[in-house]
Amino acid sequence: MTSDIILKYFPDLSSAQQQQYQQLPELYNFWNDQINVISRKDIESLLERHVLHSLGIAKVMPFLPGESVLDVGTGGGFPGVPLAVMFPETQFYLVDSIGKKIKVVNEVAKATGLKNLKAGHIRAEQIRGKFDFVVSRAVTQLKDFYPWVKGKFNKDSKNKLPNGILYLKGGDLTQEIAESKLAVKQYYLKDYFTEEFFETKQVIYVKGQ
Repeated sequence: MTSDIILKYFPDLSSAQQQQYQQLPELYNFWNDQINVISRKDIESLLERHVLHSLGIAKVMPFLPGESVLDVGTGGGFPGVPLAVMFPETQFYLVDSIGKKIKVVNEVAKATGLKNLKAGHIRAEQIRGKFDFVVSRAVTQLKDFYPWVKGKFNKDSKNKLPNGILYLKGGDLTQEIAESKLAVKQYYLKDYFTEEFFETKQVIYVKGQ
């Protein structure tokens, strides 16, 4: 299995980045056998359904050197691990309330030589630091997610969008967005990726407070 699907959309990757992406299927296959972090049906499509899906955020928001990103409910490391490979000069903090999932993240990061990533077994509400962006992938409803991270944003924004949340979601989000009472901007991944999997997938942006 190669990282061709990643190169298709990110042709400027360094050879080191290509190598890191290429390592991920084997690493996740190995760790998934020990600690189930990815569904069996999805592990075969890891590069498309997990790695490239995570990189939908990179299409919306190219993180800058020195920025800090919090990944809430990272599970086995998505979207944080693929994003940390893509943006080696951005600092990533991946958290999950389930310790064995963080063990997988740490092992994958060590095996791929990711120096810009740290991971913690902690709930988002307990985190004291501030970040430029918070990323996540369909952990819960927006109305429940937002209170976890409210107040965790740096005041000064350097990027093309003000500091805030970049949330990967799928399906019809009309009701969920209405219930959240948040001002959101929707980015449709079918505008960036041609694979059928991305037809209903979105990145939801919410300005941080």
